[in-house]
Amino acid sequence: MAINQELLDILACPQCKGEIRLNDPQDGLICEACRLVYEIRDDIPIMLIEEAKPFNL
Repeated sequence: MAINQELLDILACPQCKGEIRLNDPQDGLICEACRLVYEIRDDIPIMLIEEAKPFNL
């Protein structure tokens, strides 16, 4: 997984515009406020609300 920290610093949740963070397996970006995970496919974050999956904390 090659998500650059600089990219993570500028990305925001498309739904609430809040902070996102990389999950532990580093295959998705988590918005804790919306309780959504945005998948990373082929090193590209899929930042579409309709593609996001719910998660439990």
